[in-house]
Amino acid sequence: MARNTMEAWLREEQDSQVIRRLNQTSVAETRFRALPMAGNIKTEPRMIDMDVSVIAKGAAYGEDGGANDEVALTARKFGRALRVAEEDIDDNIADVLTAKKEGWVTSFGIAFDNAVMGTNGAENGGTIPFTSIYQALKTTNAATGYTAGQNVLTTAGVLSYDDLTDLAALVEATAYHNPAGAAYVAHPVVKGLIRKLKDANGSPIFTPAPRAGDPDTIFGYPIFWSMGAVVTAAASSSQAAVPGGGAAGATGNPLIVFGNPDFLLVGKRSGPESVVIDGRDGVSALTDETILKVRARRAFVVAHERAVALLEITNI
Repeated sequence: MARNTMEAWLREEQDSQVIRRLNQTSVAETRFRALPMAGNIKTEPRMIDMDVSVIAKGAAYGEDGGANDEVALTARKFGRALRVAEEDIDDNIADVLTAKKEGWVTSFGIAFDNAVMGTNGAENGGTIPFTSIYQALKTTNAATGYTAGQNVLTTAGVLSYDDLTDLAALVEATAYHNPAGAAYVAHPVVKGLIRKLKDANGSPIFTPAPRAGDPDTIFGYPIFWSMGAVVTAAASSSQAAVPGGGAAGATGNPLIVFGNPDFLLVGKRSGPESVVIDGRDGVSALTDETILKVRARRAFVVAHERAVALLEITNI
């Protein structure tokens, strides 16, 4: 029997409802540094800053010996296929295909953020598509001089004022801090805890957004909310933060990330895009079902560990 001829993959336009839904769901997709990818792998140069010295009159300039290197981004495919009865499409009860695409992209946004921020384990290209911020900060990197755990904090009890100031201080004290671009990212489950925190004068440190579309702020830095900011063993769009928390590294521990998004690189190879395989041709003609496939190809890497810090909440 002849196979169905697939239509071309259609990329979502920037003003589509699907893209708007993605922008509302994924912090990594919209706030981290985006890099276009023309192939499956892309390398990005990582420059080491030159040192400086005072030179006496007539003395020779000292030559800098800092070595440059690069980081590699490898695109991973996120996708799903759905069978839809032709009757449901023909009856025009609802725009089934658009609604399903919007539902998929919401799940993708959460899963992508989780893969970027919270997966606890070595990258394997499958269940753990990237080395997450969580994993990168718990791993020694000789190339950058970073020591495992240096920029990782855990709550000793309930979330405190000092936890959030100490988290920011880990990045603020480095050359990789950018006051104009730095931001917090946190799981929404901790929003209620942050609202209760007050400074020495009894004033709340949390400032709600003054206008729709503006971010909330803490200590003058914007804070964005992501359902993906949670510890998981595998990238997931459905892992909830676990009330009560657990030991460090336990699945379900919510996370707060602070840092410079310029050093959090998101490679965009393609998508979100979709293709509709007509149910009136090929094998699917036997069941009168149209197949909708949706996918996106993304990459991620932490360019320098000192540009970002993480707080794992073990008691909520």
